[in-house]
Amino acid sequence: MGPRIPAAARVCWNRGIPMNAPLRGNLTLAYAGSVALAAGMAIASGAGLMFRDAVYPSRDLLQTFWPNDVVNLAVGLPVLLASLWLAHRGVLAGLLLWPGALLYVLYNDLVPLFCMPLNMAFLVELVLVALSIYTSAAVVVSIDGAAVRERLRGRVHEKACGAIMAVMGALFVLRAAGMLIAASLKGAPVGTPEVALNVTDFLITPLWIIGGTLLWRRRALGYVAGLGLLFQCSMLFIGLILYMILQPFITGRPAAAVDVLVVLAMGLLFFVPFGLFLRGVNRGAKSTS
Repeated sequence: MGPRIPAAARVCWNRGIPMNAPLRGNLTLAYAGSVALAAGMAIASGAGLMFRDAVYPSRDLLQTFWPNDVVNLAVGLPVLLASLWLAHRGVLAGLLLWPGALLYVLYNDLVPLFCMPLNMAFLVELVLVALSIYTSAAVVVSIDGAAVRERLRGRVHEKACGAIMAVMGALFVLRAAGMLIAASLKGAPVGTPEVALNVTDFLITPLWIIGGTLLWRRRALGYVAGLGLLFQCSMLFIGLILYMILQPFITGRPAAAVDVLVVLAMGLLFFVPFGLFLRGVNRGAKSTS
């Protein structure tokens, strides 16, 4: 028998990942799932743009999700493919960004799932949601958290980044819960895009609280998930800004420049810690190269 390769240096030769990639499992199915997800995104968003009246049978759905299809193709798809390519090349930042890109896709697919009619587009979104959940979980459990913590400890501003994620996650959860309670008291229809957005926030943002708390406490899973969660948060704000810029061309309403500036200012709460964490990841990668 040959020498035993440590978990932190395990390699899957069929993917050409370098020996120092912090993996403890095989990512073949995660790669296949991500490629299938990217293809599904392209098909779903392309169909929404080309056959919008069939995919979005009501005015509310059209005004909400037609601009979102543009954002998916302009932001979501390139982000997923870029993180997948970097991870395939063994770049540590790419490996840690990959789950965040998948969570960004999951968020954008969950919202229409809660308000779309039961048609072919709904079934496609359901498949994409399932793929996103499976693939993001498969990537996270395949990363050697102890090895990642060893590389990043003291380099990624754990306390500040973790606190920002946890606090913002709690605020978003409380906001979503408040909006859902208010909508229920007013008797608002369940399947509206606004209610669907609040339901999605209520389901997804607790991950920010969990990830932020784990990072603040310097747990291995916090280091694995931290960059991806900050990436997802940042991309959600970038996507929202692009969405707000595009929506007036669909609805005919005047552009809300003040709202864009407010969202940009809020986004800085994630952009800054994301940049700090990413710089620490790159430094940690260099220290072991």
